[in-house]
Amino acid sequence: MSPIQLTVEELNKLAPLDIILSEAVRNRFIQVHDTLWGAGTGEPAYEREAIHFNAILRDNDKLQKATKFSIFNAFIDLAVCGLSLEPGTRALCYLMGRNYCIGTDPHTNKKVYEGRLVLTVSGYGELVLRARTGQIRHADNPVLVYEEDGFSFSDTDGRKQVSYTCNLPHKSNHVVAAYLRITRTDGSIDYAVMLEEDWLRLQGYSGKANKRWDDVRRTYVEVPNELYTANGGNIDTGFLCAKCIKHAFKTYPKVRIGKAELETQQPDEVQQDIEAFYNMDAQPQPEQPAMPQDPNPPFGNQPDTSAGVTVDPAGAADADDGTF
Repeated sequence: MSPIQLTVEELNKLAPLDIILSEAVRNRFIQVHDTLWGAGTGEPAYEREAIHFNAILRDNDKLQKATKFSIFNAFIDLAVCGLSLEPGTRALCYLMGRNYCIGTDPHTNKKVYEGRLVLTVSGYGELVLRARTGQIRHADNPVLVYEEDGFSFSDTDGRKQVSYTCNLPHKSNHVVAAYLRITRTDGSIDYAVMLEEDWLRLQGYSGKANKRWDDVRRTYVEVPNELYTANGGNIDTGFLCAKCIKHAFKTYPKVRIGKAELETQQPDEVQQDIEAFYNMDAQPQPEQPAMPQDPNPPFGNQPDTSAGVTVDPAGAADADDGTF
């Protein structure tokens, strides 16, 4: 990889909206994309993603308060993943602000947090990644099962089977299950099923992890992600579809997405110089602080997930739920 001069000090001199437009950042993005996805792919990808990336920052002043280095990392993650920030009802990924504990104030003994920008892969983006790496051949759209419908799920000697009958009209608006049909590369079929008890359990975890202090009650109050009750007291359907996709692959091998929120697990020959894609020339990298026991709280206005565009903005708060 030929050297491209870029330092942390140079990044810190730039305004948030100017980082992506920097010639050095442009060249680094193109270099990474060409290396991973083929010569000649980087330049058109940069021209497209620079527009999407800065449009998101421009519309959210709080996200612009993230560290300059994290803005750079999030943009390079797009090249590593080979995904797009193009908005839509099935967006592949989105940007999220997170507060990371960087130490303790010696005077107040309170934790000190630093805002960072993180590229987060949605459930739909994960489907693209897994198909691209050959883990699956195809995945159908998630199916929502209402209480009026007929539904059964069986697992006999490892062979999963779903029986579903849609009985219209769905007057209750009450979803009781969701499932995803996955076609593996060998042609065999796998099913992922979520029941109402599953997302109620996740709702409880979300509430515990997002406790807020109530000055009136003088106590902490659990505040779960509002999408769990956004559909007339029921879970938002788009949010549930994304959750179903997400949980479908909990036991599948992980895929490469650089430093984004979905961890990577690829053979050494694929992951060879992954750190070199982010390194600043002749500059030590900021030390990554130890993660506090409490999940890193999001900052900034979180993306609208009512149409199933993204996964849970408080996803890291779901105890066994992970985050995209």
